[in-house]
Amino acid sequence: MSNVHVIDHPLVQHKLTLMRRKDASTNSFRRLLGELSTLMAYEVTRDMPLQDFEVETPLETMTGKVIDGKKLVLVSILRAGNGFLEGMLNVVPGARIGHIGLYRDPATLQPVEYYFKMPSEMAERDIIVVDPMLATGNSAAAAVARLKQL
Repeated sequence: MSNVHVIDHPLVQHKLTLMRRKDASTNSFRRLLGELSTLMAYEVTRDMPLQDFEVETPLETMTGKVIDGKKLVLVSILRAGNGFLEGMLNVVPGARIGHIGLYRDPATLQPVEYYFKMPSEMAERDIIVVDPMLATGNSAAAAVARLKQL
């Protein structure tokens, strides 16, 4: 079962608009993409499960919350997805990174895999696939299908 989450936060909308300006410089586009991906990381990790964690503070021992569950992998669909990695790693710096290279066959219009590199023990990890290029969704669907084979 797949879920689509529309991120309509005002800051996300603002940055998307600035990125789309035809006179946006390469530098400002990259900066805005990094900021956008940081904001998106907050949204896509919003529902991650938490567990209690005892910590010694300067005043006393307390019970706080830490993320519970599997280790996280950010999977970039090459090359467009790479622009999201830095901003997302600002939020989850311990995440591992995987890459899937796909292109669309001009005759069949179907995605063709040319590169696949993932961290070890993928079955024990949660995955966030990053790819800003959503048109037909065929590449994203092929990437997710390939990851499910692991």
